[in-house]
Amino acid sequence: MKTHQFFLPLLFLSCFLDVESISPNERKLRKAKLPKIRKENCVLLLKKSNFDRALKETKYLLVEFYVSLSQASQNVSKEFAEAARLLKKEAPRIQFGKIDVTDQFDLRKEFNIQEFPTVKFFVDGIREAPIDCKGVRQASAFITWLKRRTGPSTVLINSTDQVEAIINADDLAVIGFFKELHKDSVEAFRETAKDVPEMPFGMASSEDICAHYGIQTNTLVVFKKGKPAHNEVLEDGRQNKLDLTRIIKTFTLDLVTEYNLETSVKIFDVPVENHILLFIPTNSKTFITTYENYKSAAAEFRGKIMFVVVNTNETRNGRIFEYFRIRDIDVPAVRILNLTSQAKYKMPADEVTTENIRHFCQSYLDGKAKLHLSSEEIAKDWDKKPVKVLVGKNFNRIVFNRTMTVFVMFYAPWSYDCRKLLPIWDELGEKYQSHKDVIIAKIDVTANDVLSVVMDRYPFFRLFPAGPDIQEVPYAGEHNLEAFSEFLEEQIKMRAETREKGPSRMKEGLSQKETVITEKEEL
Repeated sequence: MKTHQFFLPLLFLSCFLDVESISPNERKLRKAKLPKIRKENCVLLLKKSNFDRALKETKYLLVEFYVSLSQASQNVSKEFAEAARLLKKEAPRIQFGKIDVTDQFDLRKEFNIQEFPTVKFFVDGIREAPIDCKGVRQASAFITWLKRRTGPSTVLINSTDQVEAIINADDLAVIGFFKELHKDSVEAFRETAKDVPEMPFGMASSEDICAHYGIQTNTLVVFKKGKPAHNEVLEDGRQNKLDLTRIIKTFTLDLVTEYNLETSVKIFDVPVENHILLFIPTNSKTFITTYENYKSAAAEFRGKIMFVVVNTNETRNGRIFEYFRIRDIDVPAVRILNLTSQAKYKMPADEVTTENIRHFCQSYLDGKAKLHLSSEEIAKDWDKKPVKVLVGKNFNRIVFNRTMTVFVMFYAPWSYDCRKLLPIWDELGEKYQSHKDVIIAKIDVTANDVLSVVMDRYPFFRLFPAGPDIQEVPYAGEHNLEAFSEFLEEQIKMRAETREKGPSRMKEGLSQKETVITEKEEL
């Protein structure tokens, strides 16, 4: 026993000495064996195996999540690489990286990548809650965005000459005029500047400067071509960063914007969730009068509702006609879309007058506009095949069912990805055809409005478990028969284990669920 006690310290000491005996040169060699992360055009090529290491080795890391076949991704990647090249010497602490999420499913799921490309900013190697870099498309904007995130976000102005230089340098500029620089509204202004890299920002607190521009209270002024385009009085606690960003970014577009391939990206970059759309052929005899009536109502709702016009003669706009179910006989037609809920509203008046547009917009903002729901007719053989065909009229009745687990594919018939998956979905239907408590279903979301489900990128999948409560389980796995089956089996097993718990709660939940479904079906 004593022998053991004697040798233990020696053993520990010998290990310690062995570690200490490694020479500095040997350490360098060991460290050198770790290969550098490969770069392409000054951008780190990242994947699951090296992503964590890249985070640890960089102070600031801006990452583009993309798919190589996407034209939008290709366009942004060029600008992204140019920004990386320009900042290489000026700001070596800032690194750029890109991840092709086509085969990086784990990273795509971890960071909830739904759109391509998506850009996120990681600071100090922290993996959780990266900062979204939204709406940035140009190399110059990426550089400005990064500089405002890693340094001062605004310029402090000391003279009217400096103001004039800023507001005349670009088409748009934003100046904050403040009585003092220690207010909540000043902080909101600084935070807003970080998210709007497309235009210069400046702050002035000099009484002489404020007086020169006729400013008497804390005010944000948007200048367009050197002249004031909008004054927003700032009050502590009244406006937050999103409110100010929304107002400012609307000036990057015209008061009424025509929808096309070029403007579509810009339209969705502006954080206004309510869009009103006028569908009309631009070569019609009534176009000018109708357009002017429409435009006359737009200024009143700037920052609250975005005004868009869609040329129905343009064949490339076919998808948007399909989404809103607009037919030739319907035009001119006016619709409001809420981007968050995907809810659509139809203007009740047929004539497009300024007063009718104004009344429709105000009614919508007041919560009084009536939802416009579309549905195909229920087919006679909708339930005769292994995959049941759902439409708007029977969706709630089938999926919110206390005895059946329903697995639904939401698809668009024009989508290549959807068409490729439909045969696999048919196989899944055949596999579970004999299961009396399981329904495999599909619904064409371009022809049917479903309020009870938040729309996602096509195709997407939702499981509605059997039981008294309304539940919706998103599917985020791989798109193959084996993965679909495993997910379904896991969900069925999990529900079976908890089915017998709380019978009184089940009755209460059933009553509540029936009420909700009845209300939705009445819509």
